[in-house]
Amino acid sequence: MSTTRTSTSVYTAINSAKTTRALLKAAGLLFIGLGVLGLLIAAFGIVGISPVVSGLGGVLILTLGGLLYIWQVRKQVPVAEQNNGAWQNSMTARGAVAWIFGLVLTGFYVLLYWYPASLQGLIQAVAPLSQWLRNRPADQWFLYGTFYTLAVLVMGVHALLKYRNSPYHLIRTCSVIFFQLGFAFLLPAFLLLLNQPEFYFSYFWPLKYDYLFPATVAYLVENGAALGVFMVFWGAVLSFIATPVLTYFYGKRWYCSWVCGCGGLAETAGDPYRHLSDKSRRAWQWEVAIIYPVLGFVMVTTLLLWVNSWSEGRLLGDFSHGFASSYGFFIGAIFSGVIGVGFYPIMGNRVWCRFGCPLAAYLGLLQKHFSRFRITTNGGLCISCGNCSTYCEMGIDVRHYAQQGQPIIRAACVGCGICAHVCPRGVLKLENGPRGERYAGTPLIARDDIKLLG
Repeated sequence: MSTTRTSTSVYTAINSAKTTRALLKAAGLLFIGLGVLGLLIAAFGIVGISPVVSGLGGVLILTLGGLLYIWQVRKQVPVAEQNNGAWQNSMTARGAVAWIFGLVLTGFYVLLYWYPASLQGLIQAVAPLSQWLRNRPADQWFLYGTFYTLAVLVMGVHALLKYRNSPYHLIRTCSVIFFQLGFAFLLPAFLLLLNQPEFYFSYFWPLKYDYLFPATVAYLVENGAALGVFMVFWGAVLSFIATPVLTYFYGKRWYCSWVCGCGGLAETAGDPYRHLSDKSRRAWQWEVAIIYPVLGFVMVTTLLLWVNSWSEGRLLGDFSHGFASSYGFFIGAIFSGVIGVGFYPIMGNRVWCRFGCPLAAYLGLLQKHFSRFRITTNGGLCISCGNCSTYCEMGIDVRHYAQQGQPIIRAACVGCGICAHVCPRGVLKLENGPRGERYAGTPLIARDDIKLLG
């Protein structure tokens, strides 16, 4: 009798827990729907409803709903099953929902860059936050920064739950959240509050390409006084001293997967789409053909602007400024924004980092030729499951290297470590060993070396 009662109570407890989870999940979806509705009301405007109430309230409710839903969905799924259904879900398998979501993201970026007046309702919604943080009216870039940071925060919780059994990924995710929230959102706002030039300490040349342009340097020095001089010094040191040194010891992962805001968004909000990256050789050829010319374009633009500045405009006239404007339009706006983020649901989460980021190209050259970092492989343990290649966001065929027991030394690799995380056999390991042993592979036993019959 006691055994029966115990079984009944356990069964009741399990059903009660399932019911509670279902209700909380439904509540999360309800809050998400209400939040989106509030944002739409703020965006299009309804007489008698303040955009601050509907918009800012919608942001808060959407954030709460997103966190509640993520907690219920991810917390209850075992770590080994976190990627189950990725190719069956319409949102993550280039289905109709993914195309619609990609269209919405792309449309938002188009409005942000070229039709900001259409976003006035949403800009007004975040105006109180802008006044509180910066003591000045909101604009489309503050709206974008707010949405961007919230996406990293909310989806950062998603990543923390998804990779909760890995200390490396927990620390890495907390790092990108910290740098986005602190260095890319709050600190620039605090500088404006103190009537100092807005400056992003976690971005530098050539990614933040204009930070070493003559006009920007002059603006920082003239308006920031000693702090402005420090900003210029900070950017130059990071670009030409800190970057080579840190990349030598840790590879490009110290920045691309731990600090960069672009990488932070990719590793959090873009994580559900990492398996969509193209692994074909053709994609790699396009990668090489695009990313290094972009780096060259930034270098030439910076050089031309300084030459023009030193000649007081007599040598090149407006040509150098037109060169800079072209880069800002085609690369800074269309590539990094519209395509780089808008195409997450279709092309994966590292489109910009893989094909267009000039800093990724710079770091990649250093990593491939001068760094201690590599991913070592134990080919004797590889079962060729393909998980590593599937979830490589940079489109590297990791399995090929693992099967051969070869270390992975690729300029594209951002050292996110997901390949090692999803490997069921522990074949892959991120290392920073001596350069002398960097290309040493794992000895494999050939079939002809085994003589079972003497």
